[in-house]
Amino acid sequence: MIDTSQLRLLPWRSPEGKPCYLSTSDPNSRISRLADETEEEQIECGNVVLEGAQEVLADQVAGEVALRFALTQVVLSLRDVLLIAHSRGQRLPDPEVH
Repeated sequence: MIDTSQLRLLPWRSPEGKPCYLSTSDPNSRISRLADETEEEQIECGNVVLEGAQEVLADQVAGEVALRFALTQVVLSLRDVLLIAHSRGQRLPDPEVH
């Protein structure tokens, strides 16, 4: 098993669905910048999905298909945002214990 404690969890998965990691201490490397840009796009997409889902929920006559589609998009966006939060949390410095 690979020790991932010093690796950056990337905001995408391998074709097999496995997590991808980056080993670099350079936050300005090409892949680091690409990961940062991808994270921002995923967060913005999550905001758009949230707005759309709120509109569907507010529509009293929205049918099952619209509700299922909105929920599916929310789940996909939530998965991305949680991955970003986990990745960023791993990169926070450890608090000093007094």
